[in-house]
Amino acid sequence: MKIPYSKILLAGLSCGLLTPTWPVLAADQTASMEQRLERLERILRNQSLTDIILQLQQLRQEVRQLRGELELQAHTLDSLSKRQRDLYLDIDQRLSNLQSAPPSPSGVEPPAVPPIAESTPPKTAMQPEPAMPSSQETAAPVVVTPPDPKKESEAYQAAFNLLQQGRYQDSIRAFQDFLNNYPGGTYEDNAQYWLGEASYVSRDYATALREFTKVVESYPTSPKVAGALLKSGYIYYEKQDWQKARELFNKVLTDYPGTTEARLADKRLERMDKEAH
Repeated sequence: MKIPYSKILLAGLSCGLLTPTWPVLAADQTASMEQRLERLERILRNQSLTDIILQLQQLRQEVRQLRGELELQAHTLDSLSKRQRDLYLDIDQRLSNLQSAPPSPSGVEPPAVPPIAESTPPKTAMQPEPAMPSSQETAAPVVVTPPDPKKESEAYQAAFNLLQQGRYQDSIRAFQDFLNNYPGGTYEDNAQYWLGEASYVSRDYATALREFTKVVESYPTSPKVAGALLKSGYIYYEKQDWQKARELFNKVLTDYPGTTEARLADKRLERMDKEAH
């Protein structure tokens, strides 16, 4: 039986035998999927870069904030150190003034007794004329004028003010001039101590140690000896001479118990124990 051509064509179309456009459609779909994947990858990459940039910016901001806090803390520490040094200097000055103040007079002074004038006997003809004194006898005795206490106090205070202002080199010259101009004065031991202190804060440890040693040797009864021993111990600590530093700190504890210097010496010894020195 002869099958019509139209039926054969219809059957082929229904079975997919005559579908020449299907591979093209499948290829288009595959290409479209690849393009979508590439676009997604680009988006993800761009998003990752954006996140990294944001994180870097955030880290930079945090670093700037931490740096600002560190600078603020450093400034605060400097201010506290200056206040502590000024307070220490002020207390020491007050103690020095109390120690050097003259005792207040007590009681009533006895009335002054007028001197009794010697009577000159009448001159007679038999009395010889008094001999004229020689030039050596008429020479006035040399009188050593003691230094003016007011000027001495003003010179010491001027040098001390330079130290308080942080003008250490100027204060060193001022204290040296004071010691030269007022030897044996009321503030001599204090001036010698502050001369060492000015060199100590300038980190001139060799000069400071020499000046502190003068305090200990020349003024053994001075209240500044404890401080001079303590600062000498600090200097030997900086020089890493642990044995000498311990020796001086223990001497402060033994000879000056209960003082501020003894407390500071004990703290430094504890620190040395922790550091295994």
